[in-house]
This record gives sequence, C-alpha cells and structure tokens, in this order.
Amino acid sequence: MKVVRGYKTELDLNNEQRTACLEHAGASRFAYNWGLARSKEVYRTTGKRPTAIELHRELNKLKQTDYPWMYEVSKCAPQEALRDLEKAYKSFFRRVDLKKQGKLHGKLGFPKPKKRSKAIGSFRLTGSIHVYADSVQLPRLGHLRLHEHDFIPTDAKVLSATVSEQAGHWFVSIQVEEEQKKPVLDATTAIGVDLGIKALATLSDGTTFENPRALKHVQKKLRRLERQKARRKKGSKNRAKTRKQIARLHARISTIRKDASHKLTTYLCKNHALVAIEDLYVAGMLKNHCLAQAVSDSNFGEIRRQLEYKSTFRGTHLVLIDRFYPSSKTCSGCGYIKPELSLNERTYICEDCGLVLDRDLNASINLRTEAVCSIDTRNAYGERSAGVFNGTRETALAEVGTNQLYGVSMKV
Repeated sequence: MKVVRGYKTELDLNNEQRTACLEHAGASRFAYNWGLARSKEVYRTTGKRPTAIELHRELNKLKQTDYPWMYEVSKCAPQEALRDLEKAYKSFFRRVDLKKQGKLHGKLGFPKPKKRSKAIGSFRLTGSIHVYADSVQLPRLGHLRLHEHDFIPTDAKVLSATVSEQAGHWFVSIQVEEEQKKPVLDATTAIGVDLGIKALATLSDGTTFENPRALKHVQKKLRRLERQKARRKKGSKNRAKTRKQIARLHARISTIRKDASHKLTTYLCKNHALVAIEDLYVAGMLKNHCLAQAVSDSNFGEIRRQLEYKSTFRGTHLVLIDRFYPSSKTCSGCGYIKPELSLNERTYICEDCGLVLDRDLNASINLRTEAVCSIDTRNAYGERSAGVFNGTRETALAEVGTNQLYGVSMKV
C-alpha cells in the first residue's frame, strides 16, 4: 500500500544559503499577510472571499510594479502561503459550524497576521525536488547539505519540502509518498499504559518510563533569562541576545519532550500487538492550576498522536479506554471499586481482597484487562492479533497472571 510520510532533519547552511532561506520565509510571510488583508477588503465590498488561486493571480500582476523583489525567490513560497491561508479560513468556518451545533467550546481561531518579531517562520516548496544521501536540491535554493545522512529515502516520490527555522537552526521536512509492505508483527502480547506525571508511563508488565520533566529542570535558568530580558532596553542588541538564548532553551525543552515521547511510543508499537491507553481529557486537566504545568510538561497529547500513526504503520491494535472508566479506583485482582481515592495515595490497598499494589501499576493492569475483554482485538488491517485474548474479565485476569508475573505475592 502507498502511504504519505514526512522526514524532518536539520540543514547545514552557509551564510549565503541562510540569507536565501530568510528571503523565502519573508516572502511567504508577506504573501500570507497580504492575502489576509486583501480577503478582508474584498469581503467588505462584495460579501465574498477570494480563493487562493484568485489571490495568487492578483499577486503575480502586482509583482511587476509593486513587488519586483518577489522575483528573487521561488514562486512556490507565496503560492503555498496563500493555500495555507485558504486552509485557515476553511478551518475557521468549520469551527463556526461546530460552535453553532454546540460541539465546540473553545476559540474559533480567525486567521491572524504573522509577525516577524514572533518567529521567522517557514516556507513550503513544490516542483523539482531531488533528495540525495547527504543533500537535498530545492527550487531557487540549490543543493543544501543535510546534517544527518542517509535518513530521507532517495527512491520515494517527493511531494513537497517545508523549510523552517527554530532557535537559529534550519530544518527541512520532506513529504514523500512511498510503498509500504504490509507489516509483520512478531509481538503477540497486550499491554496497558497508564500515563502520569511522576512516571511518564507505567506499563502493566511492571516497566516504567521516567518523565524527563524538561521544563521543570530548566525553570530556574529560564526565569533568570526572562528577568534579564525585561531589564534590557527594547531594540538593543543585548536584549536580542537574551531573546535568542531563551529561544534555544525552549527548543531544547521541546527536543527532550519529543525524544521521550518517541522512545515510549516506538517501544510500545514495536513490542506489543495491543496497546491500551486511557482517553485522557487533557484540556480539562489543564484547568487544575496546581497540575497544569506538570501536565503540559508530560506531553500526553503528543504521545497519543504518535501512538495513533505508529500503530497504523506497524499493524498494532490501539485501544482507547473511556475516560470515565475508574482504572485507578478498581482493584486489578478482584474488581472492587473504591468510592474515593485521593491523588496523594500512591499505593492502592484493596479493602476487599487485601491487594497492595502501586497505584499506577494497578491502573495499567486494569486498562489492559478492560481492553482485552471488551474490544474485538483486530489490528489495523482487520486481522485478529495472534495471542491477544478476547473474553470475559475473569479469564482475562487469569491470563494476566499478576502474581506469577512479578514473582512476589502482592496480597497481605
């Protein structure tokens, strides 16, 4: 089957190439802001909004007289920016419809102008793009060296290339269409995953993944840099230096989070036929101001997103357990449900059978049990995953074999 994938890696640019990328990013940002202003003006007079093609034709006519500097960059940069503007409008109107139906309670997200002061931004190119082992050839930019060699497939069909900047580093994301064989999954086991703050993930087999807490570890340095920036004069070079230091620090935080998320999700989809996670309401969890920062630092939404697409590529069956399922309050041994369980109780003690178990481990076992006994365990291609059980709770608990799994008695 054919799949569309993206490969993102860093670029090693010289000063001339860096300047050319800045010009393309500026042209893309200018075209987006010009198209947004023009759309508003046309809508006020005619009551209709111009399409991306109409805006691009109008912009091409203005290049000859008003914007001759746009001939120095590839025509794809402003063209794709106007297409992004059209997508932003469609997304806005879609959210308006959801708001009318009562299915959306957040912001509508009307398109806003892009500011150079916030970020340099990015630009997308199409057309004649060639990928080599150590470089990539882009329109009007030529050969750009890749920091990581032999990462992007050279035999796949290239659809587009997006060049972006983050904290002084330039990256390219190549979107390709490649033929992928039907994956053969050797794993035959099911696993339950309980995401948390103290430990990023606790698995039902006893494995834990530590939470790097990237923001917490650099918070002291981040506060010092923010105070330093506030005390320096606006527009000065020293303030710009401090702003770059803050940007590099935020980029490091983001990289650490992504690294931990990729390691966890790859391990789960590679070694297990069924992965059960809880359908967490992250937006609701962020309303608790005591835990909001820690929840954001744990990257729950990104973990779920990665599990969804990696499970499809590897043929793993991903099961989302209802968010109201009492995984933490339920005893994994007998099924007794506690009426109350506070957050500071980190050890689960069953009042019925006397089971004593770590709170997160107990929840992950319950998630696994709920998944294998309530869902038809088929993989992404409609085939039943070998070795994955599908039956009643009692026989599922017998299959888990909790006491035998850890080699110790967990009952008192």
